[in-house]
Amino acid sequence: MDSKKKTYGFFKYILALLILFLLGNSLVICKENEYKLIRQFGRVQRVVSTSGLSFKIPLIQTTDTVPKAILLYDLPASDVITSDKKSMIVDSYVLWRVTDPLTFTQTLANSVYNAENRINALVYNATKNTVSSMTQDEIIKSRDGKMTVTAGEAETDVESNDLILDDSTEEVQIKSLTEEIMEQLGDYEQYGIEILAVEVKKLDLPDDNKQAVYTRMISERENIAAQYTAEGESQAQIIRNTTDKEVSIVLSEANAQAEQLVAEGEAEYMRILSDAYADESRSEFYSFVRSLDAARESLAGSDDKTLILPPDSPIAKIFSP
Repeated sequence: MDSKKKTYGFFKYILALLILFLLGNSLVICKENEYKLIRQFGRVQRVVSTSGLSFKIPLIQTTDTVPKAILLYDLPASDVITSDKKSMIVDSYVLWRVTDPLTFTQTLANSVYNAENRINALVYNATKNTVSSMTQDEIIKSRDGKMTVTAGEAETDVESNDLILDDSTEEVQIKSLTEEIMEQLGDYEQYGIEILAVEVKKLDLPDDNKQAVYTRMISERENIAAQYTAEGESQAQIIRNTTDKEVSIVLSEANAQAEQLVAEGEAEYMRILSDAYADESRSEFYSFVRSLDAARESLAGSDDKTLILPPDSPIAKIFSP
């Protein structure tokens, strides 16, 4: 009787373990950053794309995990040739993710390594095509983002520092290097993935010609600086000449006006003097004042002066009794 109870208890224990095993094998736990593929005899039956708990047939169905988060792939540095036959080294990285886990599994065998190999080939070809269609200067200018250049004549507002465009001037926007590369990418959607961004983290020159390129770039920029300096000096000279001309005109007008006022004053003085001498009652007084002024002018300066006058002099008559 005791042996039967022991045997029965053993079977209950085995049965409980089997139930727990089957229950655990039938649960599918899907996290927020992953997909779950439910396979039956190697064939994908369904895809679990939402996080949570689901079930599968134990022992018959299996699960595979596909990443759902945004992944970063650091591409190896590559050597590319520009349109003006200059060699440049491009080091970039890619942000990508799986958008169709079923297609990703069918085309790339559910392998991130295989996906990165395909991305490497796509980005390298896009980078090579983009760089080969641009000169070295264009690549350097578009390295840090978009640029806006003007075609035609344009002036700059001094207060707002904005460009004032005339009818013949248009603004042309140059795309960044990363945007050009993104447009050159091939059909990556066939692999069930999406390339979110291709960023160039380093754009350099080979060591053997780096110094020569730097020297040429410095020389070109010195020439541009000299041109700007010459244009500035020319504008400054024009402003100085214009200012000097305006000052000369103002001074000439002022001198002419001053001479006119002096002439008018002298004319008025002569008129007043003429009127005074014409009046007999005042002529004697004005003769007396003018004789005193003449005597004062003769004695001006040194203290040791003697005034010698003839008896019939108008000044002597002043002092005669």
